[in-house]
Amino acid sequence: MADTVLVTGVSGFIGGHVAAGLLRRGYRVRGSVRSESRVAEVHAAMAAASADSSRLEVCRLDLLSDEGWAAATAGCRYVVHVASPFVLAKPEDPDELIRPAVEGATRAVTTALNTGVERVVMTSALATIQFARAPRTHLYSAADWTAASDPGLNAYTVSKVKAELAARDIAARHGAPDRLALINPGAVIGPLLTDDPGTSVTAIQQLLAGALPMIPDLRLPWISVDDVAEAHIAAMTSAAAGGHRTIVATDPMSMTEVAKLLRTRLPEQSRRLPKWSMPTWLTWLASAFEPQLRDNRWLIGRAQRFDRAPAESLLGHRLRPVPEAIEETARSLAEHQLV
Repeated sequence: MADTVLVTGVSGFIGGHVAAGLLRRGYRVRGSVRSESRVAEVHAAMAAASADSSRLEVCRLDLLSDEGWAAATAGCRYVVHVASPFVLAKPEDPDELIRPAVEGATRAVTTALNTGVERVVMTSALATIQFARAPRTHLYSAADWTAASDPGLNAYTVSKVKAELAARDIAARHGAPDRLALINPGAVIGPLLTDDPGTSVTAIQQLLAGALPMIPDLRLPWISVDDVAEAHIAAMTSAAAGGHRTIVATDPMSMTEVAKLLRTRLPEQSRRLPKWSMPTWLTWLASAFEPQLRDNRWLIGRAQRFDRAPAESLLGHRLRPVPEAIEETARSLAEHQLV
């Protein structure tokens, strides 16, 4: 019988691609959702990804409740914990993000280790690494840590740092650090499986929709969702991934470069792209008034570098080119009539 993998957050962008990749490889998948109303949507997403969902079962789990976790994990050889807090808008209270992120990681890792799961693969974020204080020429690696106490961080970043630290602490207390593997993806883009574009894809959607008067000087470490999903699956069985965090991201590309690429490759969809780029100094000034820019001040005008060697070793190939991922994302947004 095929091995069973619990994938939490299966209705999300990354979780859906992970589940589809597992099904195509012959695994049985038990996917968790927040609401049973999303079950049909998950099966439709698997069909869109050309994955046979006859080996998929969907269960309901809540990051803030113990109910169902032991049953969902029972019989699973691996757990891939992708689920993250669901907040429609920036919360007034940071704990609305931080508490479910930490408690969800705690429940997923603790239950998995207690029920004998061989490996837990947890989705963290590049944000837990890339905001460590370092010189501008620094090559960021898994050894770097964003300080959760840094006053300049937004609630999302703090939630990811604290959740990752909680997961590592639990694995250490169980005497099984190598049974936990962490994936730290950058700005994840690629083909949509549902009409929910996800956070990073939304940045490209806003460009194409002409939602921004000018293009801010934000530089994002884009990465194909295919590489991110493959990295999660490879980390389930890779001895090298156990006990480690793996950066899955490319060096940043600016929003201005993204707009230029879209104009060249998809001129028919680029008519509403902003015509003007916002200089770095003006982006900084605007961040004092615009919440989204304020929350991403760390990314204004910064040309960071990331160590991609461990990810490429885990995957067995080079990371996919960002221009192709951006084009694929834009075409998918158009197919879903989201631009």
